[in-house]
Amino acid sequence: MMLCLGVALWPLAVAAAPPDPGADAWRAQFAREVDHRLEVPTADQARYVALLKQALADANVTDTSAQTLLLVDRSPQVQAAFVILHTEQDAWSFIGATAVSTGKVGSYNHFLTPLGVFPHTLENPDFRSEGTLNDNHIRGYGRRGMRVFDFGWQQAQRGWGTGAISQMRLQMHATDPDVLEARLGNVASEGCIRIPATLNVFLDSHGLLDVVYEQAVNDGRHLWVLKTDRDIIEWPGQYMVIVDSLTQERPVWSPAPKP
Repeated sequence: MMLCLGVALWPLAVAAAPPDPGADAWRAQFAREVDHRLEVPTADQARYVALLKQALADANVTDTSAQTLLLVDRSPQVQAAFVILHTEQDAWSFIGATAVSTGKVGSYNHFLTPLGVFPHTLENPDFRSEGTLNDNHIRGYGRRGMRVFDFGWQQAQRGWGTGAISQMRLQMHATDPDVLEARLGNVASEGCIRIPATLNVFLDSHGLLDVVYEQAVNDGRHLWVLKTDRDIIEWPGQYMVIVDSLTQERPVWSPAPKP
Protein backbone atom coordinates (compact mmCIF):
# COMPACT_ATOMS: atom_id res chain seq x y z
CA MET A 1 0.00 0.00 0.00
CA MET A 2 1.30 3.45 -0.86
CA LEU A 3 2.16 5.65 2.10
CA CYS A 4 1.53 9.36 1.77
CA LEU A 5 0.71 12.61 3.52
CA GLY A 6 2.18 12.81 6.98
CA VAL A 7 4.19 15.10 9.19
CA ALA A 8 7.91 15.77 8.96
CA LEU A 9 9.69 13.33 11.27
CA TRP A 10 13.00 12.95 9.42
CA PRO A 11 15.46 15.84 9.85
CA LEU A 12 15.48 17.52 6.46
CA ALA A 13 18.89 19.15 6.57
CA VAL A 14 21.43 17.24 4.48
CA ALA A 15 24.96 16.95 5.79
CA ALA A 16 27.89 15.27 4.08
CA ALA A 17 28.22 11.67 5.23
CA PRO A 18 31.44 10.78 7.04
CA PRO A 19 33.57 8.03 5.49
CA ASP A 20 31.92 4.65 5.99
CA PRO A 21 34.01 1.57 5.13
CA GLY A 22 30.89 -0.57 4.88
CA ALA A 23 29.20 1.79 2.45
CA ASP A 24 32.44 2.15 0.50
CA ALA A 25 32.64 -1.62 0.06
CA TRP A 26 29.09 -1.84 -1.26
CA ARG A 27 29.68 1.16 -3.50
CA ALA A 28 32.62 -0.67 -5.04
CA GLN A 29 30.56 -3.84 -5.39
CA PHE A 30 27.77 -1.91 -7.11
CA ALA A 31 30.33 -0.54 -9.57
CA ARG A 32 31.58 -4.06 -10.31
CA GLU A 33 28.19 -5.73 -10.68
CA VAL A 34 25.80 -3.16 -12.18
CA ASP A 35 25.81 -1.59 -15.64
CA HIS A 36 23.86 1.36 -17.07
CA ARG A 37 25.42 3.26 -14.18
CA LEU A 38 25.09 7.01 -13.75
CA GLU A 39 27.81 9.10 -12.12
CA VAL A 40 25.79 11.54 -10.04
CA PRO A 41 27.68 14.67 -8.87
CA THR A 42 27.90 15.29 -5.14
CA ALA A 43 25.60 18.32 -5.27
CA ASP A 44 22.90 16.31 -7.03
CA GLN A 45 23.35 13.45 -4.58
CA ALA A 46 22.55 15.87 -1.76
CA ARG A 47 19.50 17.14 -3.63
CA TYR A 48 18.17 13.61 -4.08
CA VAL A 49 18.78 12.73 -0.45
CA ALA A 50 16.71 15.81 0.44
CA LEU A 51 13.92 14.66 -1.90
CA LEU A 52 14.05 11.18 -0.36
CA LYS A 53 13.87 12.51 3.19
CA GLN A 54 10.99 14.81 2.31
CA ALA A 55 9.06 11.92 0.73
CA LEU A 56 9.60 9.77 3.83
CA ALA A 57 8.48 12.60 6.09
CA ASP A 58 5.39 13.27 3.96
CA ALA A 59 4.56 9.56 4.20
CA ASN A 60 4.93 9.60 7.99
CA VAL A 61 7.61 6.91 7.84
CA THR A 62 9.16 6.80 11.30
CA ASP A 63 11.58 3.89 10.80
CA THR A 64 15.00 5.50 11.15
CA SER A 65 16.94 2.25 11.54
CA ALA A 66 19.93 1.50 9.34
CA GLN A 67 18.52 0.44 5.99
CA THR A 68 18.93 0.58 2.24
CA LEU A 69 16.37 2.43 0.14
CA LEU A 70 15.72 2.68 -3.58
CA LEU A 71 14.80 6.13 -4.88
CA VAL A 72 13.33 6.56 -8.38
CA ASP A 73 13.05 9.89 -10.20
CA ARG A 74 10.23 9.62 -12.72
CA SER A 75 11.08 12.96 -14.35
CA PRO A 76 11.23 12.37 -18.13
CA GLN A 77 14.48 14.35 -18.14
CA VAL A 78 16.15 12.05 -15.60
CA GLN A 79 14.68 8.49 -15.48
CA ALA A 80 17.02 7.14 -12.84
CA ALA A 81 17.12 4.94 -9.76
CA PHE A 82 19.40 5.60 -6.80
CA VAL A 83 20.49 3.09 -4.15
CA ILE A 84 20.92 5.01 -0.90
CA LEU A 85 22.04 3.78 2.51
CA HIS A 86 20.77 5.36 5.73
CA THR A 87 22.64 4.60 8.96
CA GLU A 88 21.45 4.75 12.55
CA GLN A 89 23.71 7.80 12.97
CA ASP A 90 21.47 9.57 10.40
CA ALA A 91 24.17 9.54 7.73
CA TRP A 92 23.17 9.06 4.11
CA SER A 93 25.45 7.37 1.58
CA PHE A 94 24.97 7.01 -2.15
CA ILE A 95 25.73 3.44 -3.23
CA GLY A 96 25.03 3.90 -6.93
CA ALA A 97 22.61 4.97 -9.63
CA THR A 98 21.32 3.53 -12.89
CA ALA A 99 19.08 4.47 -15.79
CA VAL A 100 15.49 3.20 -15.65
CA SER A 101 12.22 3.62 -17.54
CA THR A 102 8.93 4.67 -15.96
CA GLY A 103 5.43 5.15 -17.37
CA LYS A 104 4.97 6.69 -20.81
CA VAL A 105 1.59 8.35 -21.17
CA GLY A 106 -0.37 8.79 -24.37
CA SER A 107 -1.39 5.19 -25.03
CA TYR A 108 -4.19 3.00 -23.71
CA ASN A 109 -3.38 1.15 -20.50
CA HIS A 110 -0.28 3.28 -19.89
CA PHE A 111 -0.12 5.01 -16.50
CA LEU A 112 1.94 7.82 -15.06
CA THR A 113 4.11 6.02 -12.52
CA PRO A 114 2.69 6.99 -9.10
CA LEU A 115 4.60 9.02 -6.55
CA GLY A 116 5.03 7.91 -2.95
CA VAL A 117 6.70 5.52 -0.54
CA PHE A 118 6.02 1.87 -1.35
CA PRO A 119 6.92 -0.86 1.17
CA HIS A 120 8.16 -4.15 -0.25
CA THR A 121 6.24 -6.73 1.79
CA LEU A 122 4.84 -10.23 1.61
CA GLU A 123 1.31 -8.91 1.06
CA ASN A 124 2.18 -8.99 -2.64
CA PRO A 125 4.72 -11.80 -3.04
CA ASP A 126 7.41 -11.44 -5.67
CA PHE A 127 7.79 -13.95 -8.47
CA ARG A 128 10.26 -14.71 -11.25
CA SER A 129 10.12 -14.16 -14.96
CA GLU A 130 9.43 -17.14 -17.19
CA GLY A 131 11.34 -15.41 -20.00
CA THR A 132 8.61 -16.07 -22.55
CA LEU A 133 7.95 -13.85 -25.56
CA ASN A 134 4.71 -11.88 -25.81
CA ASP A 135 2.79 -11.15 -29.01
CA ASN A 136 5.32 -8.45 -29.87
CA HIS A 137 8.23 -10.88 -29.42
CA ILE A 138 9.29 -9.07 -26.25
CA ARG A 139 10.31 -10.60 -22.93
CA GLY A 140 8.38 -8.14 -20.80
CA TYR A 141 9.94 -9.25 -17.52
CA GLY A 142 13.37 -9.97 -18.95
CA ARG A 143 15.23 -13.24 -19.12
CA ARG A 144 13.99 -16.34 -17.34
CA GLY A 145 14.66 -16.16 -13.62
CA MET A 146 14.70 -12.38 -13.29
CA ARG A 147 12.91 -11.33 -10.12
CA VAL A 148 9.73 -9.24 -10.30
CA PHE A 149 9.45 -6.96 -7.27
CA ASP A 150 5.73 -6.56 -6.64
CA PHE A 151 4.38 -3.52 -4.80
CA GLY A 152 0.71 -4.34 -5.25
CA TRP A 153 -2.25 -2.41 -6.61
CA GLN A 154 -1.78 1.35 -6.49
CA GLN A 155 -3.77 4.38 -7.51
CA ALA A 156 -2.26 6.09 -10.54
CA GLN A 157 -3.20 8.58 -13.21
CA ARG A 158 -4.21 7.11 -16.53
CA GLY A 159 -2.11 8.20 -19.46
CA TRP A 160 -5.04 8.08 -21.84
CA GLY A 161 -8.54 9.51 -22.07
CA THR A 162 -9.35 12.10 -19.43
CA GLY A 163 -6.41 11.13 -17.22
CA ALA A 164 -8.64 9.76 -14.48
CA ILE A 165 -7.23 7.98 -11.44
CA SER A 166 -7.55 4.20 -11.34
CA GLN A 167 -5.65 1.14 -10.17
CA MET A 168 -2.50 -0.27 -11.69
CA ARG A 169 -0.18 -3.04 -10.56
CA LEU A 170 3.09 -1.42 -9.51
CA GLN A 171 6.09 -3.64 -10.15
CA MET A 172 9.80 -3.18 -10.62
CA HIS A 173 11.40 -5.59 -13.04
CA ALA A 174 14.00 -6.22 -15.71
CA THR A 175 13.06 -5.81 -19.35
CA ASP A 176 13.76 -7.36 -22.72
CA PRO A 177 17.56 -7.66 -22.99
CA ASP A 178 17.65 -7.56 -26.78
CA VAL A 179 15.22 -4.74 -27.56
CA LEU A 180 14.24 -2.62 -24.57
CA GLU A 181 17.15 -2.55 -22.13
CA ALA A 182 19.18 -0.31 -24.43
CA ARG A 183 16.33 2.23 -24.23
CA LEU A 184 16.50 2.64 -20.46
CA GLY A 185 16.69 6.32 -19.61
CA ASN A 186 13.51 7.17 -21.53
CA VAL A 187 9.91 6.97 -20.36
CA ALA A 188 8.67 3.75 -21.93
CA SER A 189 6.72 1.48 -19.58
CA GLU A 190 3.03 1.02 -18.85
CA GLY A 191 3.64 2.48 -15.39
CA CYS A 192 6.04 0.02 -13.80
CA ILE A 193 9.73 0.65 -13.24
CA ARG A 194 11.97 -1.10 -15.73
CA ILE A 195 15.51 -1.60 -14.47
CA PRO A 196 18.72 -3.09 -15.89
CA ALA A 197 19.08 -6.84 -15.50
CA THR A 198 22.28 -6.30 -13.53
CA LEU A 199 20.50 -4.04 -11.03
CA ASN A 200 17.75 -6.65 -10.76
CA VAL A 201 20.36 -9.28 -9.87
CA PHE A 202 22.11 -6.91 -7.46
CA LEU A 203 18.92 -6.12 -5.55
CA ASP A 204 17.89 -9.77 -5.59
CA SER A 205 21.18 -11.42 -4.66
CA HIS A 206 22.03 -8.95 -1.90
CA GLY A 207 18.53 -8.47 -0.46
CA LEU A 208 18.63 -4.69 -0.49
CA LEU A 209 14.83 -4.42 -0.18
CA ASP A 210 14.25 -7.76 1.52
CA VAL A 211 14.17 -6.99 5.24
CA VAL A 212 10.58 -8.29 5.53
CA TYR A 213 11.42 -11.39 3.49
CA GLU A 214 14.50 -12.10 5.60
CA GLN A 215 12.49 -11.72 8.80
CA ALA A 216 10.01 -14.28 7.47
CA VAL A 217 12.82 -16.72 6.69
CA ASN A 218 14.24 -16.22 10.18
CA ASP A 219 10.78 -17.04 11.53
CA GLY A 220 10.87 -20.38 9.72
CA ARG A 221 9.00 -19.63 6.50
CA HIS A 222 10.18 -21.05 3.20
CA LEU A 223 10.07 -18.47 0.42
CA TRP A 224 10.76 -20.10 -2.92
CA VAL A 225 11.51 -16.78 -4.62
CA LEU A 226 14.66 -16.21 -2.55
CA LYS A 227 17.90 -17.65 -3.87
CA THR A 228 19.81 -19.98 -1.60
CA ASP A 229 23.20 -18.43 -2.42
CA ARG A 230 22.32 -14.81 -1.68
CA ASP A 231 24.85 -12.55 0.02
CA ILE A 232 22.73 -10.15 2.07
CA ILE A 233 23.74 -6.55 2.65
CA GLU A 234 24.23 -5.68 6.32
CA TRP A 235 21.40 -3.12 6.18
CA PRO A 236 18.47 -4.50 4.18
CA GLY A 237 15.46 -2.23 3.82
CA GLN A 238 11.99 -2.32 2.30
CA TYR A 239 11.15 1.04 0.75
CA MET A 240 10.99 2.02 -2.89
CA VAL A 241 10.40 5.77 -3.04
CA ILE A 242 9.23 7.45 -6.24
CA VAL A 243 9.63 11.20 -6.70
CA ASP A 244 9.50 13.69 -9.54
CA SER A 245 12.35 16.19 -9.44
CA LEU A 246 10.56 18.31 -12.08
CA THR A 247 13.90 18.64 -13.87
CA GLN A 248 13.44 20.77 -16.99
CA GLU A 249 16.70 20.03 -18.81
CA ARG A 250 18.49 16.72 -19.16
CA PRO A 251 21.46 16.66 -16.76
CA VAL A 252 24.82 15.73 -18.23
CA TRP A 253 25.13 12.80 -15.83
CA SER A 254 21.88 11.20 -17.11
CA PRO A 255 22.22 11.14 -20.90
CA ALA A 256 19.32 10.03 -23.06
CA PRO A 257 19.80 6.60 -24.66
CA LYS A 258 20.95 6.49 -28.24
CA PRO A 259 18.12 6.26 -30.82
